[in-house]
Amino acid sequence: MLTLTLLRHAKSSWEGPGLSDFKRPLAKRGVKAAPEIGAALARLDLRPDLVLCSGAVRARETLALVLPAFGSQSPPIVYDDRLYMALPDGLLAGLYAIKPDHEGHSPKHVMMVGHNPGFEELALMLVGDGPADELARLSEKFPTAAAAVITFDAESWAEVEPGAGRLNHFLTPRRLP
Repeated sequence: MLTLTLLRHAKSSWEGPGLSDFKRPLAKRGVKAAPEIGAALARLDLRPDLVLCSGAVRARETLALVLPAFGSQSPPIVYDDRLYMALPDGLLAGLYAIKPDHEGHSPKHVMMVGHNPGFEELALMLVGDGPADELARLSEKFPTAAAAVITFDAESWAEVEPGAGRLNHFLTPRRLP
């Protein structure tokens, strides 16, 4: 069983007019929402074994605010600029590129931190099953700081296929207790 958490970056700021999109930081609302989503993921015991994160400032800042919820030992993190605004096929290629370690073990839970529209489109492409209310909310909108948690009956990431995933959770900051 494999678990993929797609975490969209938290709300970004538009206050720096001279900044490129890649360098935009989080807004105050994003700084508040990211640790809340991290805490919700931790309460569900969804600590990743590997994190693939866009190199964009707002994605890196989101991850930095989410990870403390999982304790002091951070999972391995790969910052990859190819995840910045990637389309679903590119994101899926990133998953397929995950190889087993020298002992033959693949990470069982991967978290990707990145952007829309790619994350929403990838989630919709991968999910074939799940609670009706969660599926409906996912198909409606994938807001900032949202996390889609999808499981696959597979042993390696190369076996993940469109429509084969089960949406277990779709967490959004506004729906947190």
